[in-house]
Amino acid sequence: MTGTTRRRRAGLAGVPVGDYAGRVLDVADLIPASRVMTYGDIAEYLGEGGPRQVGRVMALFGGAVPWWRVVRADGRLLAGHERSALERYQREGTPLRRAAGGGQPRLDMSHARWSPAGVPFPGRQRRQRGGRR
Repeated sequence: MTGTTRRRRAGLAGVPVGDYAGRVLDVADLIPASRVMTYGDIAEYLGEGGPRQVGRVMALFGGAVPWWRVVRADGRLLAGHERSALERYQREGTPLRRAAGGGQPRLDMSHARWSPAGVPFPGRQRRQRGGRR
């Protein structure tokens, strides 16, 4: 277990991080600078849970990882953290789409979205065989 993983396992204020939460945080740690994964991408990659469960983990423990790289599928910036996230995206060179009329930019999901190279999404394969999607 790495030092970062060991620190994360203790959680915030000593609250233990469960196995699922630990796996979510491990995937978030893999996302390279200037790239993003959606909450649903992470759940699908892990083959369990869903976007809401991943969002809950990130809300509780995401400060231990690059939280700004785990995003909404529509590319909107995280409410309440727009300025902080935008600064990080600009510093890392994350692809953004400018909003019409000078509004809040969004992530350019077609260019920023990432999946771990050479590692298939296990959940996607299982769900497709079941006829869902």
